[in-house]
Amino acid sequence: MKKVMVIPTYWSRRSQRGWVEGDDVYDHPTPLDREGTLGRTLESLNVLASKDFELVIVVVAVSDDIADEVEPRVERLVRRHVPEGVPVRVLGPRASHALRRYLEEKEQSQFLPFTVFHGYGNIRNAGLWGAFLADADVVLFVDDDEVFLDGDWVERATTFIGKPLGGRMVYGVAGYYVNREGEFYLRPSHHPWARIWGKVEAMNAAFRKVIGSPPRLKETPFVFGGAMILHREMFCQIPFDPQVPRGEDIDYLINARMFHFDFFLDNTLRILHLPPPKTHPVWRQMREDIVRFLVEREKLRRQTPRMGMREVLVEELDPYPGIYLREDFEDRVLRASEVLAVEYLAEGDAESAKEALANITLALEKPFLKNDPFEQFLAFRDLWAQWMDFVDTHREELVSRLSFTPIV
Repeated sequence: MKKVMVIPTYWSRRSQRGWVEGDDVYDHPTPLDREGTLGRTLESLNVLASKDFELVIVVVAVSDDIADEVEPRVERLVRRHVPEGVPVRVLGPRASHALRRYLEEKEQSQFLPFTVFHGYGNIRNAGLWGAFLADADVVLFVDDDEVFLDGDWVERATTFIGKPLGGRMVYGVAGYYVNREGEFYLRPSHHPWARIWGKVEAMNAAFRKVIGSPPRLKETPFVFGGAMILHREMFCQIPFDPQVPRGEDIDYLINARMFHFDFFLDNTLRILHLPPPKTHPVWRQMREDIVRFLVEREKLRRQTPRMGMREVLVEELDPYPGIYLREDFEDRVLRASEVLAVEYLAEGDAESAKEALANITLALEKPFLKNDPFEQFLAFRDLWAQWMDFVDTHREELVSRLSFTPIV
């Protein structure tokens, strides 16, 4: 069973310039002039007793005009920090451009969406097909703001994958995050808008139910993108959905479940999560959640019986994310956004108050739901299956054209 660990890493402009209108939005990309967190994650691989895996680093720039600087920066970090004996392949802007040229030469323009390394869903998909190009049987997703604590993490992560459990096959395993104190609970915010929004409380209720109770392995309504283990049987059929701007990990669980692939959380599979402060305002983070939850709710609503599929019910996703996929979601947005706007005004930030109120309009008018997201995903899934067949058939040529060979 060949294991490939995939680590996406996000990079932004130099800190003096910061975010520029038009740049992609990620939680905490590393400025080009900062050391960032990737080196720390790579150093922590030394903790692992088993290094029987390859590493694929997916390099992401917030804007194409800094891409040429980002990839060499990441390669230097890789050479400096990766333990000896771990082969590392880099999949970044150079590979994206080379793939585009290759597909155009082959007159396979239908696959051009897979050359896009923008947006969480597309980036996760790049990690999947990159791992498949490296002939992975199992993909272990880890993020670049995490640190390994347990020497047997890889063994734990792959203990159940691809094996039967109570008459069902385990094709997806979720680990979980802990903080510096070893706790998996999130700390509630003191802000009134956050209590109305209720996200921390809902997540903690789900963590208590799934992480904080036996047995070791149980079905879960949530997963963490930085601790996802996916079997080839599943990831060759199920892609991440680019329609979802964030929360692509839980959305993947929902989409996989539609096709009878269930996720199980292992409550011994912890990883230390040390995220830097988020670089974007609360109103923007809420806006992306609004789009995410409304797309997912509509996807669930639009489900129709299909061969090889099953209907996923909201109740299966309780307490989180199910609480945000019900009919009262718009009312929750309205109440939380109004209070957030008042808080911004109290701070003298009228522009952010305006943006907070604009979230209400967004939730009510839903301009991003012009098409049926269920049908859109099914069409994308069909394209993904064709793409994976194409990668499998042209594996050697693609490895050569994309220079997708280990750099260490």
